[in-house]
Amino acid sequence: MERGRYRATLVHDGAVVARAQIFRAACFGVQATHDRDAYDPRCIHVLITETDSGAAVCCFRMLHLTPSDITQSYSAQFYDLSPLERYCGDMLEVGRFCLRPGCVDPDVLRLAWAVLTARVDALGVAFLFGCSSFQGTVPALYDACFALLAHRHIAPCQWLPGVKVAEHVALACNDSAGPDHKRAMTQTPPLLRSYLGLGAWVSDHAVIDRQMDTMHVFTGVEVALIPPARKRALRYLVGTQ
Repeated sequence: MERGRYRATLVHDGAVVARAQIFRAACFGVQATHDRDAYDPRCIHVLITETDSGAAVCCFRMLHLTPSDITQSYSAQFYDLSPLERYCGDMLEVGRFCLRPGCVDPDVLRLAWAVLTARVDALGVAFLFGCSSFQGTVPALYDACFALLAHRHIAPCQWLPGVKVAEHVALACNDSAGPDHKRAMTQTPPLLRSYLGLGAWVSDHAVIDRQMDTMHVFTGVEVALIPPARKRALRYLVGTQ
């Protein structure tokens, strides 16, 4: 799949996966040359490159699951996802999403969403989820964003992920006037902004992951509840609208 100056390649294994793992290691700042884990062999990997130079600009992986499998997901290491075992419909976990530092071309995210949309439609996925990451482990740097999430975007009670790890911070909006929306948007990672535009909800706490030097919130999108205009826009990216 291509868009503008970029091409997306989807694979299960081989040299492209190795390139994605090298790219991940560079983006995440890990000490090893490759960022690998036990989930990689189970996933489809997406590497987005510049069509002219072949340089990597983005990668992520997708894991197809059923509700009974959700406790075997990557996210389940950090969150109690047992409430979602009652969900009806197939699921797709999006993980290890990273952009080349300094990359601001919107066509990169548009191509990533085109790939995800095509996969969701092909598999009949009802629920899209993952961990939305914030760089660093200082919650105060994201106070406005966390307040906005607490004020508007916490998961419905029946799906709310529970606390599983000791090091976490509760999301809260302590300002009686409500969150500072403009400042919150400057603190919100691009992928999470895209999810929220689809009607996503999040966990009521952020997990602090010192190994990856990040914090993250569980993020879920119920496909049936995506606003119709956004669905049309996504399918336009794929070329099916």
